[in-house]
Amino acid sequence: MNSSEVKSPPLTAIPNGRDVFYISSLVRITLLTFYLALMTPLPFLAQVTAAAVPASTLAIGIAIGGCVLYGVLSEQVITTETGIQVTYPAWVKLFLRRGWRLDWNQIKALKPRSTGQGGLVYYFVSQAEEAYLLPMRIAGFARLVRQVEAKTAIDTRDVRPLSQPWMYLILLGLTCLLLLMDGWTISTAIAMA
Repeated sequence: MNSSEVKSPPLTAIPNGRDVFYISSLVRITLLTFYLALMTPLPFLAQVTAAAVPASTLAIGIAIGGCVLYGVLSEQVITTETGIQVTYPAWVKLFLRRGWRLDWNQIKALKPRSTGQGGLVYYFVSQAEEAYLLPMRIAGFARLVRQVEAKTAIDTRDVRPLSQPWMYLILLGLTCLLLLMDGWTISTAIAMA
């Protein structure tokens, strides 16, 4: 299974040569569930341990953090006959991320950079020598890369997604185990209260 087989929502092919790509549902569900598993027990534990930060304040902070994460995971990549654009819903643009747009003829190269975990990410380098991160966790990544190659004549044979779906499946499985532990933690905290 490769990342182009995991779809969220379905890839939208729009007439007039425009495609819209969304972050993979596997990535979105895994990261949101992991956040939920990490944060849900905190208000209960804060209440039982009489922490300096009130449980209600923690709950509000966790809800805000969840909204921020959801907003970042609502990234869209739009390709047209003239260029590529990374965009977000209006409320995300207002508070968090603005996105970017490049015409195909502005793209000079696609350069790899290694990550701290040993993976590779790719940046578009514009004629003005500015770098723009190629979105790599989208459903239909292989199709996006083919479009980049067709529109820019840049060789993309070696461009691969940052993470394979099996990595997210393992994380999702471990997250489900963590949720079971959360259930035990929360029930114990309620019993102690």
